[in-house]
Amino acid sequence: MNEKNMFAPEAEPARQKYFMELVKNRIQDLEAEKGRKLTCFITTFGCQMNARDSEKLLGILEEIGFVQGEDENSDFVLYNTCTVRENANLKVYGRLGHLSGLKRKNPDMMIALCGCMMQEPHVVEKIKKSYRHVDIIFGTHNIFKLAELIYNRLEEKKMVVDIWEGTDAIVEELPIERKYPFKSGVNIMFGCNNFCSYCIVPYVRGRERSRNPEDIIKEIEGLVKDGVVEVMLLGQNVNSYGKTLKEPITFAELLQRVEKIEGLERIRFMTSHPKDLSDELIAVMKESKKICNHLHLPLQSGSSRILKQMNRKYTKEQYLLLVDKIRQAVPDISLTTDIIVGFPGETDEDFEETMDVVRKVRYDSAFTFIYSKRTGTPAAAMENQVPEDVVKVRFDRLLKEVQEIATEVVKRDEKTVQKVLVEEPDTHEPGFLTGRLANNTVVHFPGDASLVGKIVDVSLDEAKGFYYMGSLK
Repeated sequence: MNEKNMFAPEAEPARQKYFMELVKNRIQDLEAEKGRKLTCFITTFGCQMNARDSEKLLGILEEIGFVQGEDENSDFVLYNTCTVRENANLKVYGRLGHLSGLKRKNPDMMIALCGCMMQEPHVVEKIKKSYRHVDIIFGTHNIFKLAELIYNRLEEKKMVVDIWEGTDAIVEELPIERKYPFKSGVNIMFGCNNFCSYCIVPYVRGRERSRNPEDIIKEIEGLVKDGVVEVMLLGQNVNSYGKTLKEPITFAELLQRVEKIEGLERIRFMTSHPKDLSDELIAVMKESKKICNHLHLPLQSGSSRILKQMNRKYTKEQYLLLVDKIRQAVPDISLTTDIIVGFPGETDEDFEETMDVVRKVRYDSAFTFIYSKRTGTPAAAMENQVPEDVVKVRFDRLLKEVQEIATEVVKRDEKTVQKVLVEEPDTHEPGFLTGRLANNTVVHFPGDASLVGKIVDVSLDEAKGFYYMGSLK
């Protein structure tokens, strides 16, 4: 064992703060050698959980002395990976090939990989064998250890691999560098217990574990003091929050506590599993002044037969009944969803059931996916994999239907004045701003960049499919 490791505290987060200090000194020495600041660059693949993890990783890198670089031509490059679909893996392998050339030009460059893809043993073996220029590999359970892993890499001068199969640990009080000063994701739980038959997430993110409500409230209060007006509560299935705590608390009860935080204007959350969405939660949403009128409610398939094969634990009829309940309580709610096309054994009749749900619910938008076979999941071993050409025809039909309905649905607020959280200067139109309604619809309107981060009144002049063109009131 390295001598410095012997003196490191055992308990977290003291242990990581110890290694942050050690690495900071090393970084300062390297800066003196090179005569410049060292840069870091993070690329995030996948979901909002990964995006939040990347903010934590960037917080650690900045704490130890790195400054954000413009691109992959940086001193420390980290890919936070996703493995929900196969093309996400292929993208990472392609980018690693590109980094090999950059590292030849800058031999001191460090390359790190983390996230869900790294929780798959065959992936790690492939990287160890074929991508020897990678310096650090870690997974989803120990991102808080980044400074320690960097220290070990600097000491040992060889690839460091540290993958945990699972953990009960939730390490609080480490630095975070937020992408937006005025809004933030907040993890309320980690992992998933659902084991949908197509999904790799429970295998790579581990079992469900909830953060203590006191820690969540404390974090949000700190964010609000720092200028945050909107939070997104994050979990693979937020509706089952609190079940693993010593003193159980429901997600609805947590929302009521978050609602009381002074200065917080908007509360969002995702993702909700239909099987766990309670009447209590619907009642809280109905009464709330801060919970946004937007709910992401993954359908995956409209066929009860396929839903059973997917291990989703609800039927088409139960899903539609739930939508009716929600709409009765919150009539102006915006509903969005996820739908998979081409799940093994999906027939034309099954697909028509999905189309039927899409027409009945009339989603504001839907994330539509072609089924991607993930090794290690039950669905990957199922017979009757649907031919690609059949899936493509169904996918195109679904996408067209979703887009046509969304274009009509979004028009409901046309010619009204609504509250908009201004997010950034418009990337396409100089002098314009981009913001979001509480129902998550994007609005573009003329305005000054000083309004970024503020909630303003905007007239929604014209609906343009998925977004509005508006004007300040």
